[in-house]
Amino acid sequence: MQNQQLIPKLGFGTYGRNGKDGIGAILCALETGYRHLDTAQTYDTEFETGEALRRSGIARREVFMTTKISTDHFGEGKLIPSLEKSLEAMRIDQVDLTLIHWPAPNGAIPLEVYLSQIVEAQERGLTRLIGVSNFTIALLQQAEAIGGKGRIVNNQFELNPLIQNKKLAEYCQRNDILVTCYLPIARGTLSGDPVLGSIADNHAATVEQVIIAFELAKGYCAIPTSSRAERIRSNFAAGELQLKQEEITLIETLDRNQRTIDPDWGPDWD
Repeated sequence: MQNQQLIPKLGFGTYGRNGKDGIGAILCALETGYRHLDTAQTYDTEFETGEALRRSGIARREVFMTTKISTDHFGEGKLIPSLEKSLEAMRIDQVDLTLIHWPAPNGAIPLEVYLSQIVEAQERGLTRLIGVSNFTIALLQQAEAIGGKGRIVNNQFELNPLIQNKKLAEYCQRNDILVTCYLPIARGTLSGDPVLGSIADNHAATVEQVIIAFELAKGYCAIPTSSRAERIRSNFAAGELQLKQEEITLIETLDRNQRTIDPDWGPDWD
């Protein structure tokens, strides 16, 4: 639980924030007040993330930085060199949190092969904390058996009102694994939902703000993204929105198990 407290619960996702415009969006996020930046090797935004941090003038120690290891780098001896390249791209000495982005497609590489490498990366000081993404309960249990209890501090997976992943989220919370929601606002597809719209009206807020506030109220971390400065600022303001318990309960009824990211080589979801 102590390690979880190191992770700011409202972060800025960098998927799609490429090139000059991407740097501008990430810089806007930092200027707005975000202090958690989420990137990944497969996003090709590690350079932009580091560049925005440098341009911001904010001290490195004040910004929590997360990256994720691509499945291409799971083979024996590949993970640590790939993480070193990520650090070079961001021009930092240590990342705050490194995640296994997906379990190996179709289980082609044993979990122990790549998990043992990310544990070694932590022990070498390349990353402060380690975690996983898109891991099921069974995979989390295997990871704990390999890495030891308390080693995995975070599991990032798709979570928003349409897919609340309650079984997995509750397991993570019972075991002191912070849940990070990706696609936290369902790519803006819920803007017309009457339940969320009514709650938003009650708070003079946007639907997206209500969704983020819901996820924060549940104790999760949310990492929305946008290329638009006004939306970046609006999403950040959701951190100040306090929902009533009955509103949280009402949003929980919207769960449809409506998954957006579901590759055919992915895990057997809970």
